[in-house]
Amino acid sequence: MLKKLLYCSLLLIAVNSYSQELPPPELPVLPFNPKNPGVHDPVMAKDGDTFYVFGTGKGIPTMYSKDLKTWTEGKPVFDKLPEWVLKALPHFKGDIWAPDIIFYKGQYHLFYACNATPGKPDAAIGHATSPTLNQKSPDYKWTDHGKIVQSVMGRDTWQAIDPTVVVDDSGTPWFVFGSFWDGIKAVKMTADMMGLAHPEEWHSIARRPSSQKPYNYGLEDSQIEGAFVYKHNDYYYLFASFDMCCRGVNSNYHVVVGRSKSVTGPYVDKAGYNMLDGNGTDFAVGDGVKYAALGHNAVYKIDGKEYFVAHGYSIPDGGTSKLIVTELKWDKNGWPIVNFK
Repeated sequence: MLKKLLYCSLLLIAVNSYSQELPPPELPVLPFNPKNPGVHDPVMAKDGDTFYVFGTGKGIPTMYSKDLKTWTEGKPVFDKLPEWVLKALPHFKGDIWAPDIIFYKGQYHLFYACNATPGKPDAAIGHATSPTLNQKSPDYKWTDHGKIVQSVMGRDTWQAIDPTVVVDDSGTPWFVFGSFWDGIKAVKMTADMMGLAHPEEWHSIARRPSSQKPYNYGLEDSQIEGAFVYKHNDYYYLFASFDMCCRGVNSNYHVVVGRSKSVTGPYVDKAGYNMLDGNGTDFAVGDGVKYAALGHNAVYKIDGKEYFVAHGYSIPDGGTSKLIVTELKWDKNGWPIVNFK
């Protein structure tokens, strides 16, 4: 009896430890729905008369649309894993995470994350370019340029995932990335976006409080990720996702926002509190009817119209992750407004 009780206690500890350290199993993938497509961590760009969306998955899944209403499934960006990934992360076997897309100096630049141990900073971010997003064009070809940055367990208290790039008013690109523990970082890039200009000059721009000891890497607090920086009028707006994704209808993911006159901060919320202290104004949350939760957003101005892009955990579809693209507006004080109805 004592042996059985001891076994059950150890099993319970192991299960609780697993649930805190690793994301839960993935939800079932539904067949592609042209009117309501599934996606996770979406980003968007327009090339010619067509919108393109990239998301998390094998080889970086793609889809495209001319009207943002009916979507067609495209081919993944990569048909095989870039060679640098297994050199940097020998144990990597998963999906490529959370890409970012930006058109810069005549090329589309795609940044993407690979995490060999989900829930740990055993991760790296890569970079690829293509002159076009049109998969039917003879010029369509992704050229991979290797690793931009890597996080290492036992050394780093930030995670090399969730990349995004913002170009400041002087034309300088900034690399923004990170999640959990010590939060979100911003680092100046080289003019060609091929690397970090000053790898030693790191700026922390947002984090949430953590009671953990260094290198514990639990997921029970400090829940922040999916940063996106967007310039509107006089301010840079930092959007970030708080709380937990990937749990279907049990997710509590939501988007908060702060703003700053500088890419490197300080970013403050509507009440004037610094995002480095765990603050942020709630901006986009689940409505309990259509979406249980939503997050990992991006914001774009395309053809004079501003868009909010994110994924939401659909209640009618049993918690599967669906694409959200809707118009973004601003209140009289310069804070963003979004409506999912």
